[in-house]
Amino acid sequence: MNIFAFAPILVIIALLLFTAIKVLREYERGVVFQLGRFWKVKGPGLIILVPVVQQIVRVDLRTIVMDVPSQDLISRDNVSVQVNAVVYFRVVDPEKAIINVEHYYEATSQLAQTTLRSVLGQHDLDEMLAEREKLNNDIRAILDDQTDAWGIKVANVEIKHVDINEVMVRAIARQAEAERVRRAKIIHAEGEQQAAEKLVEAAKLLGQDPRAIQLRYLQTLTDIAGEKNSTIVFPLPMDLVEPLLARLKGERSPSS
Repeated sequence: MNIFAFAPILVIIALLLFTAIKVLREYERGVVFQLGRFWKVKGPGLIILVPVVQQIVRVDLRTIVMDVPSQDLISRDNVSVQVNAVVYFRVVDPEKAIINVEHYYEATSQLAQTTLRSVLGQHDLDEMLAEREKLNNDIRAILDDQTDAWGIKVANVEIKHVDINEVMVRAIARQAEAERVRRAKIIHAEGEQQAAEKLVEAAKLLGQDPRAIQLRYLQTLTDIAGEKNSTIVFPLPMDLVEPLLARLKGERSPSS
């Protein structure tokens, strides 16, 4: 009996066993089709299939990190920007991921690109730069809702970069400089206003008693004398001069 005569049969049996026995890892599931119709989701571990009758499609359940390519868009305030992002998602229903959509990874990538342009195009540039957390949540909610029919759960979306051209960078720098100048002028004006109010209050207080004004003048003379000035021109108020003039007039009137 020639053993080589059974060689083709042994090869066929080996091929059938190879196609019938599958081993799925812990993070994998197998979507099994029987004569073209969905049968069940199996795994992980050892799976035995009926050759020719049953076929299996492997699905990875681990979180997938997908880099969204840079997208050109125009913000609500008509600024041309380039934005890219990263999306974290995973398959939670292998049956839907295989049956309801063709190539779920590419479908999710295209949906993420269009959603990124749609959502960010409704906001100003300042909001893109200052409110990234809110925009991330908005994009994630939209993606998660639309990919639910595909058996996909979008865990997180992060906007990575918001790039603008050099002309806009210079314009933003000029705008920021103008804003700083405006704030400085407002602070200076408020300081002048407060100082004027305090001076008016001080003048009212000094005007209540003429002696207070005289003491203020004497204090000013003392301050000037300590500065080593050779010549001091100091105006005298009329309320100090008038009593002296009246006394001089009184002394002159009897002699005349």
